[in-house]
Amino acid sequence: MLSIIVSKAKNNIIGKDNEMLWRIPDDLKKFKEKTIGHTIIMGRKTFESLGGILPDRKHIILSRNPDFNIDSDYVKVIHSLLELQDYMNDEEEHFVIGGAIIYNLLMPYCKKMYVTQLDKDFEGNSLFPKINDKEWKEISREKGPHDGVNNFEYEYITYIKN
Repeated sequence: MLSIIVSKAKNNIIGKDNEMLWRIPDDLKKFKEKTIGHTIIMGRKTFESLGGILPDRKHIILSRNPDFNIDSDYVKVIHSLLELQDYMNDEEEHFVIGGAIIYNLLMPYCKKMYVTQLDKDFEGNSLFPKINDKEWKEISREKGPHDGVNNFEYEYITYIKN
């Protein structure tokens, strides 16, 4: 089963020039807790922005470049949606982690979304697709801690596909 995990601004911005515009330690901790031991699926630019292979997770990278390759047992590079079909139909949860093109491409195949919704607009050039209320049902909402370390107002929202 495919699930999306994303941190986005109020205006759906998720980044600028292949970089996140905010760092919320509690959100990063939740990302790690959710994805550890699972497969994470991303585009090449997102993988490059990570700065390396995230521990204890299998990585699948979608790339249009047939020459793009990573020599690691933890990374598989694929070049088509057809190669992702086994993950779409699997009972185990696999996490789509971005970027914008990958979210747009895979959202129709996802069954669940974990959204960290910031209560602030940002300027950027990477946009998360609009969440259609007719397709997605909110099943939980929790306010994130706002303190000296986590310096934004934000909520954790979970959606399932109707």
